[in-house]
Amino acid sequence: MRKRRRPQPIKKKEYFNVNEKIHARRIRLVGDNFEQISEVAGKTIETGIHSTSDAVYWAKQMELDLVEISPNADPPVAKIIDYNKFLYLRKKKEKEIKSKTAKTVIKEIRFGPNTDEHDFEFKLKHAKKFLEEGAKVKAYVHFRGRTIVYKDRGQLLLLRFINELVEFGGAEALPKMEGRRMIVMISPLKKKKK
Repeated sequence: MRKRRRPQPIKKKEYFNVNEKIHARRIRLVGDNFEQISEVAGKTIETGIHSTSDAVYWAKQMELDLVEISPNADPPVAKIIDYNKFLYLRKKKEKEIKSKTAKTVIKEIRFGPNTDEHDFEFKLKHAKKFLEEGAKVKAYVHFRGRTIVYKDRGQLLLLRFINELVEFGGAEALPKMEGRRMIVMISPLKKKKK
């Protein structure tokens, strides 16, 4: 018996209206090749509103495409450019933006309401290292069973933890209860550029 292949998900491609597929009668023409367009048209053409049929004619004469960049504008914005080059530049720009966005890493540190001094110092050392690396620290006290009656101990522990990390980062808010956990988020300090 033959195994059935699982269908692969179809990647959505981004489509733009090109040439005759632009439905608006008039478009706002933008770009940087107006000297070439003026030569083809036989008159001086500048950025502004033009009829779509004229712009398509100019694009065909230059062996390029009229690409509708912003269809929701009034009138729609279009550019005379090679369509494949336009897609390539757009993809490249998106990739650049994506690489520049910082990915925030969140490290968790767990305490109990009866955490002793050695464990506290050990976890404090790790939190300092995480904050120096630029990661956020999510510290929480987990109350198991009857230890829920020691909420005040948990709050004091987290406040002391925040106080010890003042040089490395600041708390986004005071400790708060979420279910059986008391949580605080600590963000690293922004490093000053020299």
